[in-house]
Amino acid sequence: MPILASHYNPPHLFKNGHFATIYSGKIRQVKGVQQKREEITTPDNDFLDLDWSFSEEKTNKLVVILHGLEGNAQRPYITGSAKIFNQNGYDAVCLNYRTCSGKINKNFRSYHSGDTDELEWVINFILKKYNYHHIVLKGFSLGGNLTLKYLGQHKIPSEIKVAIAVSAPCDLYGSMLEIHKRKNYLYALRFKRTLLAKLKEKQKLFPEKVSKTDVKKIITLKDFDDFYTSKAHGFINALDYYDKSSSLQFLKNIEVPTLILNAKNDSFLSESCFPIEEARKNNNLFLEIPAYGGHVGFYDAHNVYYNEKRALEFATKFTKF
Repeated sequence: MPILASHYNPPHLFKNGHFATIYSGKIRQVKGVQQKREEITTPDNDFLDLDWSFSEEKTNKLVVILHGLEGNAQRPYITGSAKIFNQNGYDAVCLNYRTCSGKINKNFRSYHSGDTDELEWVINFILKKYNYHHIVLKGFSLGGNLTLKYLGQHKIPSEIKVAIAVSAPCDLYGSMLEIHKRKNYLYALRFKRTLLAKLKEKQKLFPEKVSKTDVKKIITLKDFDDFYTSKAHGFINALDYYDKSSSLQFLKNIEVPTLILNAKNDSFLSESCFPIEEARKNNNLFLEIPAYGGHVGFYDAHNVYYNEKRALEFATKFTKF
């Protein structure tokens, strides 16, 4: 499809990508979302936690929301999305990836940007257990890449009608290069601290696979992916992981109406994360590139973010009842 014109124009302070990103991640609060947790057992005898919130009226509509790197279902960008869909007749389920729900998972593996087999299993689990006929997928950052890769790589159930990916690093290698630049030093440091804290927990559970010396050698996020992410999930190294897990190569296969909302001033995204040619060649792929928004920072009036309004609008347009 042609690239969509964007009319997002936030207040002056929020035109600064870093301010929008930090405010939205650290200061914003979303109230009024009551979540109910469901722990499910995975095929490899591990567990995943699903956090549900519900429409006031019984519904057969569901939004599945996927968080970003080191996020969880309680982050404001997740609860804000759940809230607007709940208010408009959708139940919402927010998937916490392994290690992200407040508990370290049982197995050595955890989660990664391209783990669409896990997502496919979760969606099939929901379809078998619950009676939802109209499903919307919405993924943020890592979850956005995951959403897009799933849509382009797997057989998609007919119940999935539409998808939205926000601040999606479609090219993981390009995004990795950006996150390691000086402008993103504080973000990278924060990610590394939480990832290393979890790896130290893994070291206690699996001392034969991780030593204290191994942990000390990890200086950058790429080092973490070289040592843990790639090896724990069947890749040769970090570069192999980035190559095989990037959604960019799968966008041409997407057959479900899908919106990618990536801000031009998102400091995490390389130029290769704006799939202009792929969108032009695929009638199901809609790309909107607002000038502002930072990384998952689409501030808007009344604490209802632009990406939240836009996702509901897009879902309403393409979901037939």
